[in-house]
Formats: sequence, structure tokens, C-alpha cells
Amino acid sequence: MTSDLEDDLLDAANGAYESFGFSTLQEVYRLIDQSVNFDDAISRVFVLLDERHRLQQCMLSLLDEARQEIRVSAAVGVSGRARAQGRYQIGEGITGKVVQTGRTVIVPQISDEPLYLNRTGAVSDWEEKAFICVPIKTKGRTMGSLSALTRVQDNPDLNGCAGLLAVVAGLIAPYLGQSQSTKNYQDTDTPTTINNLPHKADIGSFIGSSNSILMILEQALQVAPAKTTVLLRGESGTGKEVIAELIHRNSPRLHAPFVKVNCGALPESLIETELFGHERGAFTGAHAQRKGRFELAHGGTIFLDEIGEISLATQTRLLRVLQEREFERVGGSETIKTDVRLIAATNKNLENAIADGTFREDLYYRLNVFTMFLPPLKDRKPDILMLADHFIEKYAREHAKVVKRISTPAIDMMMSYHWPGNVRELENCIERAVVMCDDAVIHGHHLPPSLQTAEGSGTVSQRSLASAIVALEREMIIDALKTTRGNQARAADILQVTERIINYKVKKYGIDCSRFRE
Repeated sequence: MTSDLEDDLLDAANGAYESFGFSTLQEVYRLIDQSVNFDDAISRVFVLLDERHRLQQCMLSLLDEARQEIRVSAAVGVSGRARAQGRYQIGEGITGKVVQTGRTVIVPQISDEPLYLNRTGAVSDWEEKAFICVPIKTKGRTMGSLSALTRVQDNPDLNGCAGLLAVVAGLIAPYLGQSQSTKNYQDTDTPTTINNLPHKADIGSFIGSSNSILMILEQALQVAPAKTTVLLRGESGTGKEVIAELIHRNSPRLHAPFVKVNCGALPESLIETELFGHERGAFTGAHAQRKGRFELAHGGTIFLDEIGEISLATQTRLLRVLQEREFERVGGSETIKTDVRLIAATNKNLENAIADGTFREDLYYRLNVFTMFLPPLKDRKPDILMLADHFIEKYAREHAKVVKRISTPAIDMMMSYHWPGNVRELENCIERAVVMCDDAVIHGHHLPPSLQTAEGSGTVSQRSLASAIVALEREMIIDALKTTRGNQARAADILQVTERIINYKVKKYGIDCSRFRE
């Protein structure tokens, strides 16, 4: 392990402008300076470093001075749950030593270095991987570190890579200070992150790092230990069921049943039977006694999704359950006591439904005890790439595909789209892209047409078929050149055209092949 690089680091950083291309550093500065959201900018910077310089699984780790602990704050290709495991004491592992000493560390081969802890589980293939970690400093104080993995065969000049990361860390530092000082919610003095949640919290499949969704996570963990009825409100596809499960898992009822009922999917004639059960002979076809969902959920939690869709008659029975904690099965006279915590969800405007006479006002006040409004995905832009990475991993495994990354144009399309279907639409979009992907990279043309149109993405005002074909052709050539490290002959083989055609297209589109050899 090389740890004393300070004599050479300044030269390496200056050399980064020439060795790695001034255009990369210009693009990094533009991304950070012009982005409205710092987390979104960092994710894009990490994607850029991977695409242009094969600096993979970049991570931003920050020092929490109050807890004297270093935590992974941002990373591409690492799930939120894995990032939450990226915690280091000062001086622990390579990251801890870099923050402690303020000095760069280069590990030429991580399999030979016991101080490389792989705390987030980001590395599965240890062969020929190098690790670079540089400090992030401002006003003489080390705030954290910036790290990356790379293969030595891709980047034999590790000092040059360290120099590039050092320059990027310098560009990040002043904006990082502003970001940390302004990340406060209106109702708390402490910024919420996944890393400062209770250590025993089970966040399950929860994914997100945006302020709005972390505030929801904080509220969910606050209400979880109580018996309080919770009402989840928000657009369809925002993850209300995920939050309901999270509340249950972190409550004293976690070992009892969690029963889910989609009220909107049940016909009115069946919903009372589903909720409260029925006795034998209660109606035609009732050949045996059947327990309802409230009875099955005894001691646990019942989640009533789309509660705004139930009829007034069912609302009346539900109100009694909430008030008296008792009910009778359909066709029965025996009163059944129940101990159930209710979590309800709706995408309907209940206030308007009350005014229209389709929802009982007294039931509304019974439900509206602890209300949480889940933000739409368009207000969670920093979470889009994290969610996309999660769904890529999920569906690549499910469909036995190899998908390594998302191209920059495809990322731009996803970040510009308004996502009316929210997380559910994003998941469907990624599954489609994974199924269509045939070269380990998700391109713009793999995404649904709604993301590729002006109306859908908002990225283009007027675009002809000819210009769309040109843009697609240029993107495919660039990605082929990235894969072959600028080798036009091999790129021609990948695209199944002649080298002469590739040479012509490279000149036509003004593509600089030399930057892919860096």
C-alpha cells in the first residue's frame, strides 16, 4: 500500500489536466456548479468518471464530527442498504486512515491489502483491482474522502488517477460545505440521512437519499413503535406499501401478521366478506366459515390500500372496528374482538370525497391521526439513479442478463422525465430496458417511447426522425469506442460495419477517439 504521496500528488493533479483531458474536469465543474441538487450532481460526476476513465464504484464518504464516524454518503451502483453499512471509525480501514491523516492512499491490489474492508460489499471480483482514496479538505480541515476502484490494466498510471480524483475532490469541497449547511428540514435541527437513523432500524427495500423521502423515513420510524393509526397519502406508485411494511417491521408487532388488502381491486359485493369474514350459509356459495382479514391480522397490522374506494356501507362497519375494536362476520351474530393496528393508504382527495358525500367525515377523522404525504418521484430526482441501479440489479438477475451501466443520454432522459407513474413506472421502464439490452449498456433507445418524446421528457422542443437517427448513431459509436478503448477496428466489429464506415462517421460527428484511450 502506498500512503505517502503528498510530494507527488500536486504534480499528479496538475498532470491530470493533460493526462486525463481538461474536458473531463470542465464537465465535472459544470455538473456541480449548474445542478440544482448536489446529490444528483455527484451521481452524474461518478457516472462520468466511470464512462471516461474506468474509475468504478466511486464513493463519497463524509465525517460526522458529532459521532466521530465516517459514513458513505453517495455512490453509484451501491444500494441504499449497502451504503448504510459503509461506516468507519476514524483510523479504521483505508477510508478511516485517509480521513485521519489527510493523505492519499493507493492500493495497487486490494486482494493483498488487509486494510481494505469492503464494508459496502461493492467488490465481488477481487482480481486485479486497485483502490484509490483521496481526502476532501476545506480550510485545512478534512471533511471526508473520495474513493474509486479501477483495474490496473485499464489504468496503469494510478498516480495519475489519484491526481484526477484529488482535483475532483477539490472541486467538490466548497459545494459540499454549502450542501451540508443547508440540508435541514423545517421541523428539525439535524439533517436526516440513512446513516443517522437508529442502528436497529430495519429499512428493508427502502431506497432513497433525497431530503423529501428521508423525512418520510424518519416519520415512519418515529410512529412505528406506537399503536397509532397511520394514513399514507400520495400519488399511485409512490411506495405507500413499502412504507407500511417498514412501519410494521419496526413496530412491537413485527413478529405478528402483516395483512395487505387492496380495497380498489375488490368488488363491492366481496369486500365486506374479505375484511370481516363470513359464516357458513351466509349467502349462496358460502359452504364453510371463513375468517376475514381483520381476524387474520389479530395482534399484527392490517394495511388497507386505496381505502378511498370502499362503499359507504363498508365505511360504517370499518368505523365501528376502529372505535370499538370489534365486529361480526357476515351472516353471523358472534361479536369478535380484534387487536389490530391499521395503516391506510389512498391516492384520492378525501376532503373532496367528503364534500361529495362519498366518504364519511367521522371515518376520515378516525384515519387522519398520523398522516404522511409521500412525494412523487419527480420531486425525488436524487433517488432516480439509485432506484434505477436497484431495478437493474433485480431484473438482470431475474432475466439472466448482464447489464453493467446506463449510458449518459439515457440518464439524461430519465432525469428529465416527469414520471407520472412514479416508482412503479420507473421499475417497469427499467425491466423493459433490461430485457431489450443486448450489449451490457442501457441506451436511450432501450427506454420506452414516452421518455424519448418531447412531450414525455421535456428535453427536446422539435426533433425530426433524421435528427433522432443521427443522435442514436452517434451514441452507439461512442459507446462502442468506450468499450474498445478507442480502437476503431474493434468498434467496427462490435457494430458489424466496416472500419472505413466507422472512420467516416467519427470524422463526421467530430468524435475524439483519443479520449477513450486515456
